[in-house]
Amino acid sequence: MARTYRVAVIAGDGIGREVVPEGVNALEAAARRYGFALEWREFDWSCETYAKTGRMMPEDGLDQLRPYDAVFLGAVGYPGVPDHVSLWGLLIPLRRHFQQYINLRPVRLLAGVDSPLKGRAPGDIDFYVVRENNEGEYSSVGGRLYEGTDLEMAMQQAVFTRRGCDRVMRYAFELARTRKKHVTSATKSNGIIHTMPYWDERFAAVAKDYPDVKTDQYHIDILTAHFVRHPDWFDVVVGSNLFGDILSDLGPACVGSIGIAPSANINPEREYPSMFEPVHGSAPDIAGRGIANPIGQIWSGAMMLEHFGETEAAAAVERAIVEVLAEGGTRTPDLGGNAGTKDLGAAVTAAIR
Repeated sequence: MARTYRVAVIAGDGIGREVVPEGVNALEAAARRYGFALEWREFDWSCETYAKTGRMMPEDGLDQLRPYDAVFLGAVGYPGVPDHVSLWGLLIPLRRHFQQYINLRPVRLLAGVDSPLKGRAPGDIDFYVVRENNEGEYSSVGGRLYEGTDLEMAMQQAVFTRRGCDRVMRYAFELARTRKKHVTSATKSNGIIHTMPYWDERFAAVAKDYPDVKTDQYHIDILTAHFVRHPDWFDVVVGSNLFGDILSDLGPACVGSIGIAPSANINPEREYPSMFEPVHGSAPDIAGRGIANPIGQIWSGAMMLEHFGETEAAAAVERAIVEVLAEGGTRTPDLGGNAGTKDLGAAVTAAIR
């Protein structure tokens, strides 16, 4: 009997509704070629759902998703619904309830994609950003006082735990051991007096268990400059929730288009479903025009197959992406072409077959 994986599909908002079908088509092609099955179920949860019901997902939404092997997400967010409402109503509860404490984002310059960085060629830029995904600066601890008066104030507490720091750092070191054995830590301990020195202490402590892995650390401000000037320096970069979020958008921009950037929200212990989504967001400015780049969604699907242990199929999807982009004949506008979402999706799917 063929191996079957159950996948919950949330296309969400904006271009998510356009790129998710292309991702599903590509993964179906890989499944047929490599002898396993994907069982999809769509959940129509979005900002449109919020407008109708006052909730991004039903009250028992997390319970509905719990039995699935993974969640395949398009995008969350649309004008008219504040971002903190849409994210805290859907995306962040999934990341936290399902202990998806690793956010993994590859940054790779591919043939056929022009980097805005002068003189960079395919192979020059190839690293991962490992972002802590459950705590740090994105906590819900805090509040507002004296609203509407001249005494109005807002306070936000960052939360860094030993368990939270150590587990994301160990994941980064283990990943580096499969690559170039180099981990870079993002910090800001010269300005943030409690949490960042603590992050540095935990990084130093964890590093002692990996004497074979080279380490360095940079303050976040100069690290962003190094991403632009010296992206070839990096192998695995580990950062807190906020720093990892910023760096994993800057990285794809350095390799030509955020439209091709994938990500995975991983529960390494596999006690809960992991979630796979492109980095780009809902892009309401181009939604409905059929010109969004589906590569980020398709590549996120490859990461999902890798998580399932279908390594051959995952590699085939990545090869297809590389081949189609290198040929250069089918490009969406973000890559300088005039092809549509379906055109590029179909080209990748055909390459997988």
